[in-house]
Formats: sequence, C-alpha cells, structure tokens
Amino acid sequence: MTMLPDLTKTTLALLDATDPLAFKREAFVLPENTIYLDGNSLGAMPKAAAARAHQVLNEQWSQDLIKSWNSHQWIDLPQTVGEKIAPLLGAAPGQVICCDSTSVNLFKVLSCAMLMQPGRTKILSQAGNFPTDLYMVQGLASLLGEQNCQLVLVDDSVDQQALEHAITPEIAVLLLTQVDFRSGRLLDMQRLTQLAHEQGVLVIWDLAHSAGALPIELDAWQVDFAVGCGYKYLNGGPGAPAFLYAASRHHAQLTQPLTGWMGHNTPFSFATAYQKAPGIAQFLSGTPAIIAMSVLDAALAVFDDIDMQDVRYKSLALSHCFHQLVEKQPGLASLALITPLHPNARGSQLAYQHPQAYALCQALIKRGVIADFRAPNILRLGFTPLYLRYVDIGNAVAILADIVNSQEYLKPEYAVKHKVT
Repeated sequence: MTMLPDLTKTTLALLDATDPLAFKREAFVLPENTIYLDGNSLGAMPKAAAARAHQVLNEQWSQDLIKSWNSHQWIDLPQTVGEKIAPLLGAAPGQVICCDSTSVNLFKVLSCAMLMQPGRTKILSQAGNFPTDLYMVQGLASLLGEQNCQLVLVDDSVDQQALEHAITPEIAVLLLTQVDFRSGRLLDMQRLTQLAHEQGVLVIWDLAHSAGALPIELDAWQVDFAVGCGYKYLNGGPGAPAFLYAASRHHAQLTQPLTGWMGHNTPFSFATAYQKAPGIAQFLSGTPAIIAMSVLDAALAVFDDIDMQDVRYKSLALSHCFHQLVEKQPGLASLALITPLHPNARGSQLAYQHPQAYALCQALIKRGVIADFRAPNILRLGFTPLYLRYVDIGNAVAILADIVNSQEYLKPEYAVKHKVT
C-alpha cells in the first residue's frame, strides 16, 4: 500500500466519507466515547444479535418451550450457521458446521487426520502457535502414546523458511494458524498446503484470527480441515460456538472420536450402537447451545451484503494509517512494531513491543481506547473494518502519544494485573 501524503483529520474524514463499508457501523452497538481496537479478541455486538437473543428468550423458549426444537428449527442451527459461515471461508455447502469450541473441534479433526495417516506419527506446528492448539496435540499424544503421536515444533521466527523445510514425508499432519495471535503475521495458506500435500501431509488450519477479516479460499486451496471461533471477527458474542470445516472428499473415511448422540445418523432412535451421520453432521457431539448459536446466527447477517475484498482493503488501510501516524510521533519511537508491514504478510492487527506494554494498554483503556496486551511485552491492536472509522485511528494514535509523552502510563494503578489481560 502506498504512503498517504497527508493524514490530517480532514484526510481521515474524507476516507470515511468515501468508505464503501461505512454504512455497516450502524449495524453495531458501540459505546460512546470509545474506540474499539480489540475486535480481534471479542467482536462488538451487532444490533441483530441483541434482537435475536430477546426473541429466543421471550418468544421461543418462554412461550413455545420444547416445541421450539421443531417450530423454530433449533435442531438445524449447527448446519444453518455453518452454511452462513462457509462463504466467508471459500467453502462449498456441506463442509462447515457450527458446534462446540475451537479446542474441542481441533481435537476432533486432529484425531481424524491421524487415523487417516497410518505409519506416520508426527504433528508439525510452529513453536509460537496459539498455546491451546499445542495443548490439544499434547492431550491427544497422552491418549495415543508418544510412539503413536508426537508433536514436532519448529521455530520460524527468524528463518521463515524453516517451516517449509520441516515439511517432510515423516510428518502426518501440519497444524498451523493462518494469522499469528501475537505478531499478526499472515501465513501463505495456499503455498503451505500445497507443499504439505506434495509430501503426503494432511493440513489443519486454525482460522480464529482470520475468518471474517480477510478472504479465505479453503476449497480452492485444497485445505483438508479447518477450525475457528465465532466471537472475534464473526461477532457472535463471548464464548460463541466455534466452527469446523472438513473437505467433502474426506467425509466417507473419517472416524470422529467424540461420538455423541447428535453425531448419530438417527439421534432420536436412541440406538445402542453408534452409526455416524453422513457428511459434515458426523462432527456433532452433544446438544447445541441454542441461545449462543442463535445469537451467532443473527450476527452473521452483517456479512450478507458486503465483499470480503472490501473488508480486506479497509483492514489494511486502517492498520497502515495507524502505523504511519505512529511513525510521525517522535515520542512513540519506543514502540517496536513486530507485525510484518507487507500487506500479504499481515492479518488485521498490529503488535508493538514495549517494556511497559501492559501499563500502556491499561492507560489506553482508561482513556477510552480499548486495545489488549499479550505477554510478555506486546501491545496488540485489532482493526475491524465493519465498525472502525479512519478518524478513530487518528484519535487513537493521538491519545497513545499523549499517554507516552506525559508518562501517564507510569502511574501505579496501570501496573495492577487483572485476571484477564
């Protein structure tokens, strides 16, 4: 992206005036005097989500009670929501389902993938991958035994070719997160998937920090499996159900380990022996969380009339403006950007290292700029194009500069660690 010659308030206001996504801001509930730069951790609430929650509680559950499973199609929500998410992932119908959490879904697809790779025992991932993804591999290894399941980690933070070199015929599964949760680094999904397949390796992608923020083409890139959450860029609310993608070419040969009744071919036959449902429905386990899933279903409507290429363009433009404004502030020289600047190498966030990153984050929040902190020293800022404005970016940098220049962040109150950081 080219450098903008003049990022004055007037210029930023003009960018907002010509923004094709500007109308989407009205679809969200946004607190006054708040600049929200943490949509990569928890998305803002769509107005439609609040309306649906009220409807489910006050019209469906309270009035129709158990009849709602049929009359309001509660029983079909996992498939209904999955089909709404599928276009955001570049997935044809019948390959995405909404259920459980990202971690549980990851355990399912990891197990399936390992069973599809007899004679191979190694799961390859990055040393800096999101910890819960690595924990799930460790949990699977504790069940199968290390002789049958072994986690191999590669540190590609310095040599980014190290990951590619580690993809060998000994590897059973390559487990990667498309956008790094700390740095915002964006991996080349198409290239890495192709390299893995050339070595007979199955690939699982974690899309938690990319689904709803940038265009994804799971089918076109021949991805095997993917998982992701519903509460970040998909705006489904805290703890929203997750999603799972399994390429249709694999469905017939899959053995899903969490064989709960909802994944049965005929769950209400209450048969003693398990017989898996056909297609993507085999990944269901327990009873769906109807209230949470209904809210996510409604929240996804914000994507109905937009082009993900427009979302991606604005995402890059917002982060570009932010960093350009940071560089114009001499007092912010102590912030060290660790996010790649090249548009093809970053997701929808910026991450800066600073010795007092936690205190900076707390001081920003006190001033109405909500960012977040990642240990040990990262100030992380997310850019959600559907409700962020360019003028918000200018104001956020101005507040950050004032906090640093005045040394406000050194106040003892900002060093107090909360349970959730």
